[in-house]
Amino acid sequence: MPLALPGRLTARPSLLAAATVLLVCVPTGDKDVTAAVHVTAADLASLALVGTMAVGLLRGRLPALNRTVCLLFGAVVCSAAVATVHSIDPTASVTGFVRLVQVFVLVPAGVLCSLRDRRDQQLVLGSLVVAALVQGVVGAKQFLTGTGASYTGQPIRAIGTFGALDIMAMSTVVCFGLLAALALALGERGPGGNRRLRIGCWAVAGFLTFPLAVSFSRGSWIACAVAATVLLLRADARLAIRGAVLGAALALVLVGGLGLGGSGVTNRLSSIGAVSDTPDQSVTDRYDLWGTAGRIWQDHPVTGAGPKAFQQLRDSHAPLRLSSGSDAADSQIGFTREPLLSPHNMYFLVLSEQGLLGVLAYLALLLTLLVNCLRRVGDSAPGAGAARGVDGPRLAALGLLVWVLVDFLYADIGGTTTVLTSVILGLAARTALPGPNAGEAPQT
Repeated sequence: MPLALPGRLTARPSLLAAATVLLVCVPTGDKDVTAAVHVTAADLASLALVGTMAVGLLRGRLPALNRTVCLLFGAVVCSAAVATVHSIDPTASVTGFVRLVQVFVLVPAGVLCSLRDRRDQQLVLGSLVVAALVQGVVGAKQFLTGTGASYTGQPIRAIGTFGALDIMAMSTVVCFGLLAALALALGERGPGGNRRLRIGCWAVAGFLTFPLAVSFSRGSWIACAVAATVLLLRADARLAIRGAVLGAALALVLVGGLGLGGSGVTNRLSSIGAVSDTPDQSVTDRYDLWGTAGRIWQDHPVTGAGPKAFQQLRDSHAPLRLSSGSDAADSQIGFTREPLLSPHNMYFLVLSEQGLLGVLAYLALLLTLLVNCLRRVGDSAPGAGAARGVDGPRLAALGLLVWVLVDFLYADIGGTTTVLTSVILGLAARTALPGPNAGEAPQT
């Protein structure tokens, strides 16, 4: 028995990728957000995955990575290394360099190597759905029982197992599960599809809309709406129209008829349209942080100020009206103010800390994945013929990648769910840049 688990992991290393996803749900307790390093159970699982895949590559058990993959990942490593060497504080930037390489290179490459066939992709996507269901159930209970984080003075904001200091985490996990379930359901349409799986995935996606709504996260709503639209349009334009009508009807019943989160959701939705006219304090702070990142970049245009340098230079480049932090409160931590340590925009973060070299490297990676995913999603499902239309796992990889790219417009890496971004990049890389082992059965 002791040898069974390592043998199984060798035959199906995607189990470690799935474990990484599920371990994100493990509560981490109250965290000091100003600490340089946060190590979670999911981080440890991701490092185990990287180690397992590295040993497989060194021993020749896995085919070499696609040359394009090596170039794209290598460019990200080089840009981060150059920025660290030229940093205003190289010692402090080392931890940032390690984190960037972990999130954007090592873990995605590990996930890419672990996805040897379609079953591996389904396993990882299934873990995203399970994690979303766990967080969705906890979040829905928090809203219904008034035990969540504070929102408009009431403890009704769904935060799952993450706590008020990681306010976006639950909505992120729920979005990933919702999009994965939606894509898998779309992939099972047609004569060759699994009817039970299709109905189950539709049911899961429908349920997850509720905890997502009561997370009151505008950014997650926007990213999920864009990604779901891309999925539906890529699968069937007519289905996209029907889905929009059905979604509006469902929202009308839940919010208007049953009053589930009605006033909060309505107020939050209306605030999206007010960001350019009368933005609230959180939006104003975000604009100021973006401007701060731009001014830092102007001082360090080519290589940036170095990883982790934004928080050191923020006060010297920010306008006086910038808040000292954002409010957070729940039953565990009480009331506290969380410091604003990043520009809340991944593209501006890279621009300010890694300069033009960094932006070019990251855009090359992300845009290559996006364009190639769009091209490959239209291919028939492997082994199923043209009757099945789109392939569910490929469609899921596209939708999840779109969510990440949209979310990066007003958020950046950080928090418990950061490792999920790495898993999604690995899924997208498998779809966009399949290596020689794509679609093969796992070796034993």
